[in-house]
Amino acid sequence: MQCYRCGTRFDGERVPVRGVCSRCAAFLHSCRNCDFYAPGLANDCREPRAERVADKEQGNFCDWFRPAPTPRPAATSASGARAALDALFAKKPEREDR
Repeated sequence: MQCYRCGTRFDGERVPVRGVCSRCAAFLHSCRNCDFYAPGLANDCREPRAERVADKEQGNFCDWFRPAPTPRPAATSASGARAALDALFAKKPEREDR
């Protein structure tokens, strides 16, 4: 497993519930480090029986936690998504040689 925030590898057998990353102090037992984490789905989780966790970066006691093999991307903010769309669909300047 790798820390979602800085990418530091965690090689322990079990992820402690209140364990933190040795490099950046991010919680290890959090939604962002879980294999079930899926931004955009209900509760941002692929496990339908998991309880809702409001802050995906805080440590939690979820019984369904399964360490993700690679870090999960953060959800895109509305303003970031709007800026990406505006850049994609921006009008191109017309050429003068026509």
